[in-house]
Amino acid sequence: MSGHFDAVIVGGGAAGLMCALTAGRRGKRVLVVEHANRVGKKILMSGGGRCNFTNTGATPANYLSANPHFCKSALARYTPRHFIDMVERHGIAYHEKELGQLFCDVSSKLIVKMLLDECAEAGVRVETSCSIERVSHGDSDEARFRVHTTLGNFSAPALVVACGGLSIPSMGATGFGYELARQFGHAVLPTRAGLVPLTLSGKHQERLADLSGVALPVTAQCNGVSFSNYMLVTHRGVSGPAILQISSFWQPGDELRIDLLPDQDALEALQQWQRDRPAAELKTVLGDVMPKRFAQRLCEHWLPNRPMKQFNAPQLREIAQVLGDWALVASGTEGYRTAEVTLGGVDTDELSSSTMQSKRMPGLYFIGEVVDVTGWLGGYNFQWAWASGSAAGNAV
Repeated sequence: MSGHFDAVIVGGGAAGLMCALTAGRRGKRVLVVEHANRVGKKILMSGGGRCNFTNTGATPANYLSANPHFCKSALARYTPRHFIDMVERHGIAYHEKELGQLFCDVSSKLIVKMLLDECAEAGVRVETSCSIERVSHGDSDEARFRVHTTLGNFSAPALVVACGGLSIPSMGATGFGYELARQFGHAVLPTRAGLVPLTLSGKHQERLADLSGVALPVTAQCNGVSFSNYMLVTHRGVSGPAILQISSFWQPGDELRIDLLPDQDALEALQQWQRDRPAAELKTVLGDVMPKRFAQRLCEHWLPNRPMKQFNAPQLREIAQVLGDWALVASGTEGYRTAEVTLGGVDTDELSSSTMQSKRMPGLYFIGEVVDVTGWLGGYNFQWAWASGSAAGNAV
């Protein structure tokens, strides 16, 4: 098999398929090459199989990048509304879960089907189980990329790298996109796991491990950033939306603080309990506002437990300090195995923010997770995939 196309897209995930259908609609001959046995594997697993396909509140402020301005152009030109319109056109039922997060009512398979149907309608060719052996580029008189694959050789004046980051290797993630970037002279910023559970070690882990499964609302704070949502205790550490969010801002050695009573002033609450329930023990009153087992554990290791009437004012202040600013010493993350995204990636300084095209090599584009743009938890990373894919699809 061989052939000449207007664009070859490496990777059949969210960004790659979006780019393909956008370019195909413009009459371009497009080939998508996917090394896995099916496209859109991360779309399929997302949101517990319901796919959190966008966030209605997506703004550039919801993204991390060495250049916070880079994502603005693409996000402004392809908004959540654009994607919702396509979802509605295909008759896919969806709902808002919380905080602007949109999910399919039925299954994430419908999102993949929609993207593939759009690709088919636009004449896009999609090849799965197709691994790339090498990519070369002709000299100036024939400025084409040659893509040598296990299914044959293909050429095109445009090559779009959409093969994601390092997160979830069981879904087929590899560092191939970074290799291609380096091959053509691009800098790749250091990568690390993002939106990932944190692990504890030593005392912290021992004290909490058997509470695995206990969840409570918290505000997690690190490096001047904070997120309010649930924290889940796991047998190896902590997870849940609040922790996944803060993990992207945390690095080993950084201080992590947790407000265990996020919606109230801890000192006022303690004083109130002391007035209303003087004979009740601290663990009992805390057990009414957080999971009982968690309250009990706090009172075994972090807080003194005795009847409320026995605490004096300075002691109540100390307890309030712990509850409102609990120091959790995380030792690491669960790594790429469970991380939802990869932080870092292809340096945006060498890409056009309006087209995603390389400033070093005409015809070379980078989109989606492989680029140094990482969204918060909650549909933001899909919105970046759609927006960056659309930008490149309109430019090739």
